[in-house]
Amino acid sequence: MAEDTYRMIAGAAEGLYKEKGSKFLAFAFPVTTVEEVKGHLERLRKEYFDARHHCYAYILGPYKETYRANDDGEPSGTGGRPIHGQLLSADLTNILVVVVRYFGGILLGASGLANAYKAATRDALDHAVIEEHTIDDLYHLHFEYPLMNDVMRILKEQGVAPRNQDFALDCRLDVSVRKSQSQRLYDALSKLYGLDISQ
Repeated sequence: MAEDTYRMIAGAAEGLYKEKGSKFLAFAFPVTTVEEVKGHLERLRKEYFDARHHCYAYILGPYKETYRANDDGEPSGTGGRPIHGQLLSADLTNILVVVVRYFGGILLGASGLANAYKAATRDALDHAVIEEHTIDDLYHLHFEYPLMNDVMRILKEQGVAPRNQDFALDCRLDVSVRKSQSQRLYDALSKLYGLDISQ
């Protein structure tokens, strides 16, 4: 996979795993902030208030820079970590998976528990639609009217479409470009005398 792309799920998805009477309900959500994570957790804890455990893991950011795994009272490493492991295996980010466990009366043991959380998570991910996104750089361009044709020609050559155009007193527009092509665009634009580029 290119270094300027990341994968996330397009919408919520659910999964299920049953073992020796215990039920593991998995819920996957696309999220971009810790606040969103907290909101989903609160709602699920209220909705499934009679469940024994609500284990979860999340990964945030295009470079997977923020993550957390929580066992919610299960033996250490048997709930959150297997969920997190599945998210890494699927190469996903901006995702929260919560697995709600209803205890069936028979202990599964540490490896059985870890396997159950893993299987429930995998089932939810199998039901999810996965999208690939690019990591983009945003440039703000500011220039006088005589430069318009030159700027537009470079954008066209680079295959970049302008956004948020404002041609009132002078010309201002934003361009969003894929990180891997960003330097090439910047180099081409910076050769134009009188063009102000900022990020």
